[in-house]
Amino acid sequence: MKRIKAACLEQTIHFQLKDDLGPSGAIRAVKEEYERYKKQLDMKRTKYKIVEEVTQPDGSIIIKIKKQYNNHDCGEYLDD
Repeated sequence: MKRIKAACLEQTIHFQLKDDLGPSGAIRAVKEEYERYKKQLDMKRTKYKIVEEVTQPDGSIIIKIKKQYNNHDCGEYLDD
């Protein structure tokens, strides 16, 4: 029998600009979407660590994140 001792997801997420908004509105919407994403993780009590956050020249945001998977223990994945 096997049991999961620790689990963690590592993702690269691109928060892209929406085409139907003007340039400044699209950039504002991306920032709001990113903040909502982080608040949602906090509300769900998901452990996470943003490893890298890069704002692109067009205003979109790319993050690399390590986060808890299905409420499993993260072990040493989030330590650094």
